[in-house]
Amino acid sequence: MTAGTPLTEILPASQVAELIQGVVKALRAFHMYLPNNPIYQRSTDNLRVAFRPIWAATDELVLTVVETDFVWEDQVVYHQLNKSDSLAWGLFKDGMRALTIRQGAEGEEFPRFLEVINRARYLAADAGDDLLTLLWAEEFEFIEYRFIEFSGEGGGALPEQTGTYNAQGGGEGPGRGEAEAEARERRARAAEESPPRPKGVVAVDDFDSTLYFLEESEINYIAREVDEEYRRDVRGAALSALFDILEVHGDGPTRTEILGVLEQLFPNFLNARDFRIAATVLRESKTIASRATALETEQAERLERFVTKLSEPAIVSQLLQSLDEAPALAGEPDVAELLKELRSSALEPVLTWIPNLSSAPLRALLEKVADRLAETNGAEVLRILRDPQSEALAAVVALCGRLSLTQAIPGLSDTMVHPDPVVRLATVQVLAQLGTPSALALVDKAIDDADRGVRIAAVRVAGGRGYKGALRRVEAVVLGKTIKEMDLTEKMAFFEAYGAIAGPSGLNPMSGLLLSRGLLKLKQSSETRACAAIALGRIRTAEARQVLERAADDKDLVVRNAVSRALRESGA
Repeated sequence: MTAGTPLTEILPASQVAELIQGVVKALRAFHMYLPNNPIYQRSTDNLRVAFRPIWAATDELVLTVVETDFVWEDQVVYHQLNKSDSLAWGLFKDGMRALTIRQGAEGEEFPRFLEVINRARYLAADAGDDLLTLLWAEEFEFIEYRFIEFSGEGGGALPEQTGTYNAQGGGEGPGRGEAEAEARERRARAAEESPPRPKGVVAVDDFDSTLYFLEESEINYIAREVDEEYRRDVRGAALSALFDILEVHGDGPTRTEILGVLEQLFPNFLNARDFRIAATVLRESKTIASRATALETEQAERLERFVTKLSEPAIVSQLLQSLDEAPALAGEPDVAELLKELRSSALEPVLTWIPNLSSAPLRALLEKVADRLAETNGAEVLRILRDPQSEALAAVVALCGRLSLTQAIPGLSDTMVHPDPVVRLATVQVLAQLGTPSALALVDKAIDDADRGVRIAAVRVAGGRGYKGALRRVEAVVLGKTIKEMDLTEKMAFFEAYGAIAGPSGLNPMSGLLLSRGLLKLKQSSETRACAAIALGRIRTAEARQVLERAADDKDLVVRNAVSRALRESGA
């Protein structure tokens, strides 16, 4: 149906112009953001959408590059007089004269093509590559381009060497006369179709482009100013201007618009590891929230939300991963300032990351942050202790002991019944460090724990503290039948604790076990009698010492050794 119909009637030039404007926007996004950024990804999606009406009309799009213009089917579809902002000029000055894009390029190749253009823009003057060599390296299948080659002593272009280059870099081109005529004709058509220059606007081409009309001192001055401009913190200056307007300008919609811009930029600063700027945002937000006049409640909450956003577990994990991958950043003051702003919700991811960090300075810095958060956010500590699935559970239990967080004891009662015996054992050790009556009451319950290691640790804590509240449980084991099922280490732990807790009241039971007479003597094993001797040594009274001396010459070697040890420890 469309055979013989001019392409411009099927595909309006405005549609091609809209596509190129989308390409220009995508180039800016590719330069400012990383590939995992939503804005970067949205720009890629927008490009695919912009190509759809093109492919509905034709299978390939051929653009001629004429200085600051793109020409399609003898129509100017892109015109930008400012060469520093002109995409066409950036390609033209590097030698590109024609660009062919075929259907299928929008999927993967065209975003890579734009990334190559961005890389070429910022190549060093002495770089070994240029735009053409970078394009060759990509080996595009759906994109083709035609370059002129620069050669000769003056480095000028030789039009007769123009040719069509694809992924393999080969091709043929027109002769010199034909190329020059074609170029003059297209420039003339582009000039006719371009809009007239507005009054007061001058073009660089109207002036002598040589630098030799400047004095050497003037050239040096310009070079210094350009270098200073490149080194100037443009991003910081722009943010300062925004915060100045936010503080001084009382107009509600203006402040709301600025807050929206800052909310969009803040995650990008973190993703780009620009922690200095991120710390500036937090610092200025706090300052403005405290002193800005006529600040609406909703606006104040949004300023506060920057710190809340920073402390979200997912963002904290990403932040710490970035810092661990670049350990040199840990010593920067801006990073320390940023981490000092973390709130209670950051405690769990911080504790989870500390054991896995490879940077010792970063680990030391985060341990201070974790200590501060734990000391000032008791409710968050309790929340983690009561979450049996938390990856930071063991770390927060140890933290409670190191910081003597007695307010965390209600949460430790939950970890005392945790399914993992390692967590229960760590809890007993922390409760021993705390040493309060409520802490020792939890230790008393652990004496009946199903795990041997937890039982031994608990009974040793109770005995070491002389905790009278544990006497009932310890005595039930020592004088009961379960003691026979225990190994020697556990038996000794219970008997030592019994002697330390019972005191003089335990003299008769222990003497009966050690100095049993008649048939009863056959019922007590050497281990039990030896443990009874150790318990008497813990009682530390004159009566207990007399009992030990009576058993000093016992025929059983194990008992004699235990008695000798008990006498030494009791002061003999």
